[in-house]
Amino acid sequence: MGAVQIVTALIAFAYTGVAIWLFARACVDMLATVRLGQKEDRSDDKKARWTTLARETLGHTRMLQWSLVGAAHWVVFIGFFSLFPILLTAYFEVLNPHWTLPLVGHWGVWMMASEFIAVLTGLGIITLFTIRMLNQPSNKKVPPEGEASEAGQRKSRSRFENSTQWQAFYIEATIFLIVACYFGIRSLEFAAGATDKTWASPISSALSGLYGGLSESGALTGITLIAGFKILVSWTFFLIIALNPTMGIGWHRITAFFNIYFKRNATGEVALGPAKPMLADGRPIDFEKDDPEETPFGVGVLTDFTWKGLLDFSTCTECGRCQSQCPAWNTGKPLSPKKLVTDLRDHLYQEAPYLKAAAAKGETHETTQIIGSIIDPDVLWSCTTCGACVEQCPVDIEHVDTILDLRRFQTMMESDFPEEGQTMMRNLENKGNPWGEAPNKRLDWAKELEFEVPLAEEGGDWEYLYWVGCAGAYDPKAQKTARAVATLLHTAGVKFAVLGEAETCTGDSARRIGHEFMYQMLAEQNIETLNEVKATKIIATCPHCLNTIGNEYEDLGGSYEVVHHTQLLAQLVSEGKLKQLEQKDVTWHDPCYLGRHNRVFTPPRELIGDDNLTEMPRSGTESFCCGAGGGRMWLEEPIGKRVNRERADEAIGTGAKTVAVGCPFCSTMLRDGVADAGKEDDVEVVDVAQLLARQQN
Repeated sequence: MGAVQIVTALIAFAYTGVAIWLFARACVDMLATVRLGQKEDRSDDKKARWTTLARETLGHTRMLQWSLVGAAHWVVFIGFFSLFPILLTAYFEVLNPHWTLPLVGHWGVWMMASEFIAVLTGLGIITLFTIRMLNQPSNKKVPPEGEASEAGQRKSRSRFENSTQWQAFYIEATIFLIVACYFGIRSLEFAAGATDKTWASPISSALSGLYGGLSESGALTGITLIAGFKILVSWTFFLIIALNPTMGIGWHRITAFFNIYFKRNATGEVALGPAKPMLADGRPIDFEKDDPEETPFGVGVLTDFTWKGLLDFSTCTECGRCQSQCPAWNTGKPLSPKKLVTDLRDHLYQEAPYLKAAAAKGETHETTQIIGSIIDPDVLWSCTTCGACVEQCPVDIEHVDTILDLRRFQTMMESDFPEEGQTMMRNLENKGNPWGEAPNKRLDWAKELEFEVPLAEEGGDWEYLYWVGCAGAYDPKAQKTARAVATLLHTAGVKFAVLGEAETCTGDSARRIGHEFMYQMLAEQNIETLNEVKATKIIATCPHCLNTIGNEYEDLGGSYEVVHHTQLLAQLVSEGKLKQLEQKDVTWHDPCYLGRHNRVFTPPRELIGDDNLTEMPRSGTESFCCGAGGGRMWLEEPIGKRVNRERADEAIGTGAKTVAVGCPFCSTMLRDGVADAGKEDDVEVVDVAQLLARQQN
């Protein structure tokens, strides 16, 4: 062994040892940091979790929603892990440039496979680097504060705003250098005569011609030096992330596997669906027994988060896909889901040493209240809980859960929430509906019908319970939808009944604004009523009611099959019991709680018909919120462009004369948006059930 090999080997092995030690210590520290969070059981349905993990990692199903970026990231992902044998080979090569992996080192199949992977990885990194450079914030025109881009120009804000750019460029450079080292070593092997299988490594073989009259000893020395350099480059990556626990773009290569496996929805089929249950020491909160002084309701400080929340913060890769889809961010609000997570992450790792030191002594360390110090209240209340951030996140961070937990603390512990929301809360408490209308008026919507709508009774002659909802009962526009649905069911011969005065608000808005206690009171009252009449199949015209009754009441003892009216109406049309809609020039707005949260995309489109439908640029899983979710139906919107106006502009931009909706909140918001645009005489916003009812005449 020559002097070059000895020195190179000593440096490489020593550096490797130090890097492994520091990285292992960092992993242990991160695990200890995550364990600072409260208990939460994520051990259910292990088979589904493993299946989801395999699908989302090996299949890159979330990343491939953005085809070019997803494809480039997939090949880099494959390359990052597949080229580890190449790193192992480097340890043989620094000891002796003739050495390689036993058995497979110069096996033609392995050489061809590794060359192919290296080429794809290199092309993938170049693609990702180019995309990042073309989308740099400095190259983008950012709307002035308080304003937002017009529909169709919404991408003027880079998704890389608020990202730590040097980290991404460093990692891209690291992977590119590793690929370059691979071709350097392989081409030098050809130059030194160590291999002659040009068919297995055509690119490396061609590159060997660049060395001219390089001697065999020079080529072998080059192999040793490049192998040593590759080892240093590879382990410097692990060394840097070990020293930077907030470097999510590096750490996500490790933590993402755990974050995906432990996601709340084990099957990965929906963004979130039901709200996260409110927990105390890993169990559901009991408002009758739990003392808020000992068990805070919601999250006020870091240690109130569950361990999964802390793992979320540690996993963010700062790609900005959540931010680019967020209706608040796109309309000039202060909320960036990415920045929310990274601010909490930075706060976590700033406080973690003190928290762990105090825990080791059996003491407590008082950390800063999050809202007002780390997160601005306007950030918290800008969220519509639409789930677009969760839908787009490639590592399954649950931003909405974090926001909801913070709202719960502000609402129930601090009584600090938007003033307009207090009116809604009082109405729910006193009248059982957000409008504050008298309960005995709940059936007024049915007075204009030409047939009697029966009240649900145990053993009555009805199959479906029609859950009218507060909007359908009290809002004049939504009442038209309620009458249309009832008329269509009657026409099709569907036997249904309603609860009338016995129905009360499901509690969705109260829960999303953070008042879990009021939600549970309303929910328990409704569950008792539904169980008394033995309702099993329920029709809902409001996706928020559908989501709450169908997905959330189960935790409180109410299990029901709930369908949206578009689902049942589409079935009745297919069975020939109702006429097919023939309305032309229609665009469909996907309600967030119907589409993303409950995966109902097809039935409304079947009702409209492909020939009649003009899709908006943002539709399906990427649909843009109307602005009413998360309790924001009842709150003012003084910052930036109104979300409903942004969506209305997009709908108007399709040229369609009719905007079909399937949610009373969406209907109100889009009507207001169209009116604000001065297009109320040109564009009609109407529930698809009303369109179908007109067709039957």
